[in-house]
Amino acid sequence: MPYRRLPNTDSARLRAMQKALTKSENMLPMELPYSAVTLQELRYFLPEFKQAIMMQRDVFERQTSKNKQHQECFRKARLYISHFIQVLNFAIVRGEMKPDVRKYFNLPADETKLPQLNTERDVIEWGKKLIDGEQKRLSEGMTPVMNPTIAHVKVHYENFVRLNTQQKGLQESNSNALAKISDLRGKADRIILNLWNEIEEHYNNESPSVKREKAAEYGVSYVWRKNEKAEAEAERLELNLFSNVE
Repeated sequence: MPYRRLPNTDSARLRAMQKALTKSENMLPMELPYSAVTLQELRYFLPEFKQAIMMQRDVFERQTSKNKQHQECFRKARLYISHFIQVLNFAIVRGEMKPDVRKYFNLPADETKLPQLNTERDVIEWGKKLIDGEQKRLSEGMTPVMNPTIAHVKVHYENFVRLNTQQKGLQESNSNALAKISDLRGKADRIILNLWNEIEEHYNNESPSVKREKAAEYGVSYVWRKNEKAEAEAERLELNLFSNVE
């Protein structure tokens, strides 16, 4: 005997409610296998649930589509920041600049190692330090760091910061959309459970197979257990065989 299985995904929830609502079109309330109260609840709730899911999918798609560009801007910004510090260190090694010039960039005077640039926060932090430090140096009449200049660093840094801000906004929007769907999901499950209970109760006087067939027209889902499905198929084939013999 197949068993009823309630939807366990949002797409399945939408299909279940939509099928019941579509089936009810052009039908009088007394013709429905479920109550007018449930029908009204479906009509109000389904558009809200559908819109919440569509909004979340839209935000997620935009976030995903921007991700490659975001990663490339991150790579470029990190590269230019790294190269700027390396060129600064080379100038110090060649004696063109004194080691204490590093203080303008919040770098230890005797430190030649590059700072950590593994995360977005690292790149944002060090990019700002370099831009502020070089602007201060230039305002004091010092020789600019070249290849790359701070202007080149700033272009890639600002591109990354802009895209990073957009991505953070999309991530937050996606989280909010998912939270809203989660809040609505409980109500969707309650409506579907009540709807299916009413539909099955309406067809209680029918044989089990007819009851399932009629209920399925309104979205009620039934699943055969693996062994039962095989037995039912064998029984069907046997009946067909006897029918052909006769």
